[in-house]
Formats: sequence, C-alpha cells, structure tokens
Amino acid sequence: MAKRGTNHRCSECGYEVAKWVGRCPECQAWGTITEQAAPATGKVAAGAPSAPAKPIAEVDLEAARARSTGVPELDRVLGGGLVPGAVMLLAGEPGVGKSTLLLEVAYRWAASGAGGASLYVTGEESAGQVRLRAERTGNLHEAMYLAAESELSAVIGHVDAIEPGLLIVDSVQTMSSPKVDGAPGGVSQVKDVTASLVALAKERGLPVLLVGHVTKEGSVAGPRVLEHVVDVVLQFEGERHSTLRMVRGVKNRFGPADEVGCFELADEGIVGIVDPSGLFLSPRREPVAGTAVTVTIEGKRPLLAEVQSLMTQSALSQPRRAVSGLDSARVAMVLAVLEGRQNKAVGGRDVYAATVGGMKVVEPAADLALALAMASAHSGRPVPASLIALGEVGLAGEVRRVRGVARRLSEAARMGFRTALVPAGSEAPPDGIRAVEVGDLAEALAIAGGAMSPADDR
Repeated sequence: MAKRGTNHRCSECGYEVAKWVGRCPECQAWGTITEQAAPATGKVAAGAPSAPAKPIAEVDLEAARARSTGVPELDRVLGGGLVPGAVMLLAGEPGVGKSTLLLEVAYRWAASGAGGASLYVTGEESAGQVRLRAERTGNLHEAMYLAAESELSAVIGHVDAIEPGLLIVDSVQTMSSPKVDGAPGGVSQVKDVTASLVALAKERGLPVLLVGHVTKEGSVAGPRVLEHVVDVVLQFEGERHSTLRMVRGVKNRFGPADEVGCFELADEGIVGIVDPSGLFLSPRREPVAGTAVTVTIEGKRPLLAEVQSLMTQSALSQPRRAVSGLDSARVAMVLAVLEGRQNKAVGGRDVYAATVGGMKVVEPAADLALALAMASAHSGRPVPASLIALGEVGLAGEVRRVRGVARRLSEAARMGFRTALVPAGSEAPPDGIRAVEVGDLAEALAIAGGAMSPADDR
C-alpha cells in the first residue's frame, strides 16, 4: 500500500506548502495554514465506461444547442444562450446587480414556456426578500420557483421535486456540503459544492447559474479551481454611483471569451442597452480643451469612448498623477513620450486623466486619443469635435497599427464623426468618414492642432 504523508494547505486560497508557516506565501493571510493528509497514490484499475465511445461525427448536436435566456445582452456574451448542462459563474462586487439580473433571467426563462420551470435558490436572503424584489421589478411568474436554502443536499432535493429547466444558486459561497468539514465559503466547501453542482448539471443536462463573490482586488473569491471547473465565467462590472453595468466574458467554452453586454440598472429592474456608444460621450456645443474621442472594441462590439485630461500647476514637490478608467501604466508612458519626444513640459504639473461614463479603456488603441487629450490640455487648444483618433503610441513616438480599424470607423461614422486619425497602412475607411494616416505623434499633433477646417466640426 502506498505510504500516506501530510501536507499543509491555506484555508483561504488553497495554496500548499511543504511545512507549516504562520503566513500564507500566496494570499498573505495569517494563521490559515492547516495540516492535511496527503492523498494516497497508486494504480487505478480499469472500470466499466458510463457510455461507449462513438465517432465524433455521430455525436448528437441538438442536445448541445444553446437556448436563449430571454435577455439579449446576456445572450450576446454567452454566445447565443445557455447550453444544456453548462455551468456559468457570475461574479461581481456587492450591490452591482447580480441577483437582479439573474432574477430577470429566471422570469424570462419561465415565461417563455419552452425550457421548463426555473428554480431560484437563495442562500443570502430570505424568500420574502426575494419575493419583494421580484414584485418591484415585475418578475413574477407561476413557473418560477423560489427556495431559501444553504445546504447542498436540500438544493438537490428541490431539483428532484420540481425538475426545473434552469437552476440559479445565489451564491456558491453560502452553500455547504455535509460531506466536507469547514465553514461555508471555505476552500474545501466551495470546491465540493461546485463539483457536486457541475456533476448534477452534466448528468441531467440542466443549465446552472452560480453567483460568486469577489475579493478586494476584484478577482473571484475562493480557490482558483472554481473558475476551472465551470464552463463560463462572467464578470459583472459597474460603478456604485452610476446606472451603467457591463457583463464581461472572462471564460466561455461555447462562445467568445471577450464579449461585453451593457445594461442599465433602474428602480424597475435591469434593462439591456442595445446601442451604448452615446453613453460614453459628453454632450457639449463647443469643443473643450483636454478631450479626445476614440473607438474601442469590446469583443465584437465597437464602442465610442471619450478620454479627458486636465493639467494644472502643481503646488507639491512631487506632482500628482490621478487616473480613472484608464491603465495608469499606459498613461505614464504616453505622458513620458509627450515630454521626451514632443518637448511638452509637464514635469511640474498635476495631471488628471479619465474616461466618461464609468467606462474602462485598457487597450493600446486609445493611446493616440490620450496623447491628443493631454497635448490639448497642455496647450489649451481643443481638438476638433469631428475628429477621432486610433492608434498605439510607441516609446519612439511612432503610431502603430491596431486591429479592426474598419469596424471602428463604421461606428464613428454612424455617430456623426467625419475625420479619423489612423496609423499608416491601415485598411480603407468606409463611406461617410475620411481617414488621415499618420506615422508618428508629431504628425498627429500637427493635424489635430490646426490643420482641420471649422467646416469639418460636428
């Protein structure tokens, strides 16, 4: 018989070490390392397969067809809808609207009548609290079932009794399994509960939606294996003081993993936004110094984004750099290129850079618009209102090509923009917009600074 030893594992993140230490090297938590028995190793005897293997061309496709959730923006992120037997994890900060969205999904699923009943299991609230929210948002249907449970065996009992077509568990960190020791939300509990729900989904072809908590850093709480065993991982994003919400695909075995859905959270519930481009632009009659517009691509969707910058004389020995909605590293790099390559003296100024509408822009294609906004804030001369800018800025001041220029320009033309600064060698622009190719930042600043005629302004 194989010899069994012991190892030490962190109860917070699951990190394993050879011997006991007071502080976890991975998550830096104190007093979470516990001793556990190492699993026995040895050969595994062959067993009877659950089903005979068949040629891949003979596998039935109809059983794996995605079915719409009834929420078009969520279907967009999922790649068409929910696949039978798929397990989806929706993670987000407290109060962002995860439960409201899934309550809407449960209602739409039940109201369609084609996929069977929906079962909503809540472990964080009472059944009465969820009922009040459903009444306020108008999500009541006779085929919707609600259960307030925190034990896995009770959840499976409800599934056996109702036989729903959709199961929603809110949340996986509040569920506990009687087979595993530990408090709900611990590493062992989360792993066992998730594994049991995944097995249930695959065995019965039941789509399961799980709500997950997040840490202070914004990552999914619990062990990393939680994201590996589920089929789809979605991140629910949004500012607490804004009504805009975005569902971003992180992992998807059945569709694109970088798609984004836009929603608006209101008193009467959550509503999908089919055309969100206008939400990220500031309405104004005259151009303002320190602003520039670019087009980002979230998945397959082009979205217009406005980048703003403000520079003021600093009274501090070390000038302040404040960034909101942008990558602070890229902001610092573009600022250094402006000072080192274009002789813009910004060393003694406080610099502020932000996006409009709570949008997060991290792709390099926004570098040129950011540089124009900063240069405009430095000189006090506004960028023409009809101009958008696309391109990645290198440390040598060159403007590099980006992907999807034609799609970006089509969206800009639809929103009324007439001129675009694009990297040299980009694809031909669509009708309705003129593309001006620039090779470096100096050329782009010269065109945006005064070469545009007033007739081009929007």
